[in-house]
Amino acid sequence: MANRVIWFDLPVSDLKRAIQFYSAVLGAKVVEDRPGVAVIEHGAGEMSGCLYSKPGMEPSSNGALLYFNCDGRLDAAVAAVEANGGKVLQPPRSIEPWGSRAVVFDSEGNRIALHSS
Repeated sequence: MANRVIWFDLPVSDLKRAIQFYSAVLGAKVVEDRPGVAVIEHGAGEMSGCLYSKPGMEPSSNGALLYFNCDGRLDAAVAAVEANGGKVLQPPRSIEPWGSRAVVFDSEGNRIALHSS
């Protein structure tokens, strides 16, 4: 079976601010696809998602913890967090044998993890 998780809609309050945050932190293109929706760059068959701004969908510091792949650039990703309106909650640390992670708030108040193998 391929990936069990195939897509996510991450709620954001300010789409333009969130696009700037995720572009800088992930080092990836994040493109507004239609009003209120910005898609995170991904290749064919790769799991990804979008930033979604819609009334009634609120960012959360308590929900599921999404892990974003920052392979080879975890330190740079963490350095970009606060410069782009986020907050580092847990600096990078080993979670061997699965690599390393940092836990941060994004610019919208969502708690996310930045991961590197």
